[in-house]
Amino acid sequence: MSTRVPITRLGHGVAASLRFAGPLESMEAWTPKLPSSAVFTGLSAAQVYELWLPPLPADLPLFVAMAHARGEVRPARPELRISEHPTRPAQAYVGSVPVATVPELLLAAARVLCLLDLTVLVDSALHLSWTTPAELALVSRRRRRGAPVLRLALSLADGRSESPWETILRLFHVAVDVPVTPQVELRDDAGTFVARVDLLLDSTRTLHEYDGGVHREPEVQREDLRRDRRITASGHIRRGYSADDLRNRPDAILADCDATLGRRHEPARLDAWHALTTESLFFGSMTPRLRAALKPRTARKLVSYGADSGD
Repeated sequence: MSTRVPITRLGHGVAASLRFAGPLESMEAWTPKLPSSAVFTGLSAAQVYELWLPPLPADLPLFVAMAHARGEVRPARPELRISEHPTRPAQAYVGSVPVATVPELLLAAARVLCLLDLTVLVDSALHLSWTTPAELALVSRRRRRGAPVLRLALSLADGRSESPWETILRLFHVAVDVPVTPQVELRDDAGTFVARVDLLLDSTRTLHEYDGGVHREPEVQREDLRRDRRITASGHIRRGYSADDLRNRPDAILADCDATLGRRHEPARLDAWHALTTESLFFGSMTPRLRAALKPRTARKLVSYGADSGD
């Protein structure tokens, strides 16, 4: 007796197995419905490469790029956001699915993400060795709509980050003008390795780290306590911060920084931090550009972007 495999409907005439439905399976199901020059890009392709993504809206469409060429008809589907290019964007294949290269997808994502969220994405691409600063500098010089934001993100990026919230903690320090160095190896006076730390405040013996939920697990907590004792014995001060601290208590982090640097506490320094987070998905908001992408469009409202105006 045959067993029926449950399926989920992705769009008119498009379905995938419910048992295996994920970003890649959804793209695989949509691929036959797309023009031959089409590639998945932006936030859709970022999921395939397993980059560090913020919490994404449940109704996020698939982002697709295609060549503007005769004989290529752009599908008018509410589940897709399609942009046209003079030539086919740089791509790779994951199985049968055409996806944009990482530099190309980051340029596309820069159209809909705020600077903070894009920098996290760039950090992950560098950390995972999917691309290089030189490749990103090259693609960011194109006359495309996301290029200016990508250039800013590249100026803030650091591939030494090992998690999205570590990047966010680092960007907090950058915003409030506290120089830090990521992933520093601490050693005691005898030269013995003590620990590798998230952020060391430059010219101090104070380190700041992101403490996620995994640190509350018993085995991890036991090792963390041993590590904390080694750090203290080496003459360093460790402070751990959570996502809630960054979201709801940034003034307390700033006060810690000011005390360490011996400078006057000025809450106005947080203005730059609030500007970074105001449209961040990590902080429960989103850019107007991304919000607009969630709205269903008709064929008449789809916009074609040339080489000079966008992607």
